[in-house]
Amino acid sequence: MFKDRQKGLLLVSTGALMWGGSGVAGQYLLQNCGFETTSLVVSRMVIAGLMLLIMDLLAHKQSILRILKDKESVLSLILFSIFGMLAVQFTYFSSINYGNAAATTVIQYLTPIIIITYNAIRLHKAPKRLEIFCVFLAVTGTFLLVTHGHLSQLVIPFKSLVFALLSAVAAAYYTVKPKNLIIKWGPLLIIGWSMLIGGILLGLLGGVTGISGNFTPFNTIIYIYIIIFGTVVAFGCYLSSVKYLEPQETSMFGSLEPLAAIVISCIFLNLHFGLLDLLGSVMIISTIFLLSIRKKR
Repeated sequence: MFKDRQKGLLLVSTGALMWGGSGVAGQYLLQNCGFETTSLVVSRMVIAGLMLLIMDLLAHKQSILRILKDKESVLSLILFSIFGMLAVQFTYFSSINYGNAAATTVIQYLTPIIIITYNAIRLHKAPKRLEIFCVFLAVTGTFLLVTHGHLSQLVIPFKSLVFALLSAVAAAYYTVKPKNLIIKWGPLLIIGWSMLIGGILLGLLGGVTGISGNFTPFNTIIYIYIIIFGTVVAFGCYLSSVKYLEPQETSMFGSLEPLAAIVISCIFLNLHFGLLDLLGSVMIISTIFLLSIRKKR
């Protein structure tokens, strides 16, 4: 059991670190190598989606078209593909393009607060005291992160902030919506199809006919990392960790993603992350730990 737990911790930590690294890698390609947001997102989603569907086929020895027999599931899958997978991928990388991966990834971790607020409104039920405290922490942390305590200025570009907040909203939908689909059909099939459908739709809407960017040998390695390791392998590690860990532990160690984005950005992109940035980030990320502890109890 102890070895299984160690294996689970290694898997979830690896997945989170790879996700955090993919945001930084995306920032490098978008801001330094002539890559365009839409084409990068489309290629990432389509290629990763196909790979995940192949993995599902190999793992279950069943047709990946089996979900098409259930009209209700197909409708839910399409809605999730558009408003969940496509929305979260496009807004996330758009925010990174206008700002930086570290701040974007931290702000996206407002997702639990958005879910708490939505449930309170939908159920007409006041949040518990711990939830209210977490909302306070998250709002205060975001304020410090984006303004450094000055109401009259933003230290994060406005477009980046808007897309980051939209990404958090999309991530909330992404977190809640596919639960029944994943239970019924499995995560590889649902995530694979949603990536493929979302990627194709975005490609059609955005008129994407190819992958833009300067493909030097180094840039190609970074691009492959985003798709293979930052998407497929990271997702596989995170899913596999659920077999060995409690959901609360998976959630807590998954919050290594924004920390990884901060550290990698500071090392490789020379990002300056000051005291107020760190304080705001810690306040936002700490809500994940507090809410996870509450669920465990």
